[in-house]
Amino acid sequence: MADETVSPAYAKEVGLRLRDIRRQQGLSLQAVAEASEREFKASVLGAYERGERMISVLRLQRLAELYGVPVDQLLPRVPTTGRGVHGSGEGSPSRRVKIDLVRLETTQFPERDLLKRYIGMIQLERGDYNGKMITIRAEDLRSLARMLETDEEALQERLDELGIRM
Repeated sequence: MADETVSPAYAKEVGLRLRDIRRQQGLSLQAVAEASEREFKASVLGAYERGERMISVLRLQRLAELYGVPVDQLLPRVPTTGRGVHGSGEGSPSRRVKIDLVRLETTQFPERDLLKRYIGMIQLERGDYNGKMITIRAEDLRSLARMLETDEEALQERLDELGIRM
């Protein structure tokens, strides 16, 4: 039978990831306990996040449901070749665009579904689930403009017009 022992370092990495997602969503340990109707006690969640206890797959799945994220996003990130967890870093700050995710969700316009799908892919890649805003990097802005058959400047103007750009 295979050795099922988990290294303390891995348990700590899982814990850090759990804490990152919880904090991105602005939740306290107590708030998660309440949202789960005490299925998850704050003290146990804290032990998971500190790496003192290893979470089971079934509990990890349930926690992912509570946070509204894919279960794999609760696991430590594996760096990809040529890129770190946070992406390539391309694009100067002036070329980055902040998108209001709340407004995107509540506003109807023809490009909405495409924009939501693309932003969903960015969130998945970055593991960014704060739910309120996301920064679109220069390379993403360029790609979106091409998909919408426009240029980057016109896309930014359209986002302003819709009130989605922060």
